[in-house]
Amino acid sequence: MARTKDFDENEVLAKAIQLFWHKGYNATSMQDLVDALGISRSSLYDTYTDKHTLFIKALESYQLAGNEKINEIVDQSVSAKQTVIKLMEMATNELVGDKQQKGCFMVNAEVEVAPHDQEVGKLVCQNEQQMETAFFQVIKKGQQSGEIKNTQDALVLAKFIFNAVKGMQVTAKSSPDAISFGNIIRLTVAILD
Repeated sequence: MARTKDFDENEVLAKAIQLFWHKGYNATSMQDLVDALGISRSSLYDTYTDKHTLFIKALESYQLAGNEKINEIVDQSVSAKQTVIKLMEMATNELVGDKQQKGCFMVNAEVEVAPHDQEVGKLVCQNEQQMETAFFQVIKKGQQSGEIKNTQDALVLAKFIFNAVKGMQVTAKSSPDAISFGNIIRLTVAILD
């Protein structure tokens, strides 16, 4: 008979995200995970098999939460430009004022792990595609309604804006400044005129 889990998997994943985000994948040991997650080593192995599997589950959980936020912003949109601003702010707001200057969890995984791990690389690409697609759809809709005057290809504009977001996510590791990020967002959105 299978044993029932005596822990909340969502809570464990949330703690794992924070630990991996703070320490990075390579610097996080199994003992760090046992200590931070509050579950036994055997429960950790029984549920996730190994550190890599837990890391993948943590990335998937983080990605799912991000996708839900993106969809909520796009679904509630009225103005294309305001939606672009909200998407950019969503991607950077939690980074501003972060005393630990952890940067973006997904970008950190992309830099540290993805070059050597196809599974992580695939998740990172999916995550980036989700955000880029959201920008594309909003820009295309704005161009069709006449709100966005820039006649450049909507996909090129989406890639440009996503690149600005990613730049801010990387910059957050050293200087997550709200004023600078706000200025970057305003300047980036200005290209849509």
